[in-house]
Amino acid sequence: MLTSQLFRKKKVFSFEVFPPKKDSSVSTIYKTLEKLKALSPDYISVTYGAAGGSSRLSIKIASDVKNIYGIESVAHIPCIDMTKSEVLAELHELKKDGIENILALRGDINPSVPPKQDFKYASDLIAFIRKHGSFNIIGACYPEVHPEAKSAEDDLQNLKMKVEAGASQLITQLFFDNSSFYRFRERARAVGIDVPIQAGIMPVTNKKQIARMVSLCGVAIPEKLSEIIEKYGDDSASLREAGIAYAIGQISNLAANGVDGIHLYTMNNAYVAKKICEATIPLICHE
Repeated sequence: MLTSQLFRKKKVFSFEVFPPKKDSSVSTIYKTLEKLKALSPDYISVTYGAAGGSSRLSIKIASDVKNIYGIESVAHIPCIDMTKSEVLAELHELKKDGIENILALRGDINPSVPPKQDFKYASDLIAFIRKHGSFNIIGACYPEVHPEAKSAEDDLQNLKMKVEAGASQLITQLFFDNSSFYRFRERARAVGIDVPIQAGIMPVTNKKQIARMVSLCGVAIPEKLSEIIEKYGDDSASLREAGIAYAIGQISNLAANGVDGIHLYTMNNAYVAKKICEATIPLICHE
């Protein structure tokens, strides 16, 4: 099923997981998937691979999500280090495994690895995928502006290009201030971006982890969340519970303000996902 069709009937609640870095840890992702299945997500997306690793395990996990666990899956394809022939090979594998949904990304630039030249932007990849299959294509967006964008206006025009190229739904990068999302959504609608926009939510459960994500994505930390991190940063259990509570507050507010859906960055933590779902699924999926 094309995940873009889900938005016609309901607010969508989905998860993101990532493949383990070590082959010896593969069993853990399947234990996580078993627990996530019990939460009945609308779909699960699988990132491309740990530290830019091989797509083989990512595709296998995405395939198993759909064909073994019976949950619609989304495979990620980052194109900055891929040729057109490599992307075609990926599309062939995905089609063979019955995967119909792709999150098309440019990917992070590695300063020590010269990027390949076939795809400069995610919009180039989206247009290419659209020509080579009947996939549902999802694009990424940045409520607080992509770190490499010249301006907020330029970033919004680039996002519009993704939609015009064939993206039929969008998922935001993580954010912690809902007002940033509301401003972004209003501006996106004003320039004619009318596809569903899912809010990407990442619970703060680890001080070092969130510091890394903030430095990579340029995400602002509101004063309330900063106080939580400062208070509980050295107490992992307390920070986890406080981070869960903060995410629940974010999602509850988003649900009350007409969000199209929530995409939870689970960080492969089924306990956190369960706690958040128990508190928010009735609000998101009340239709």
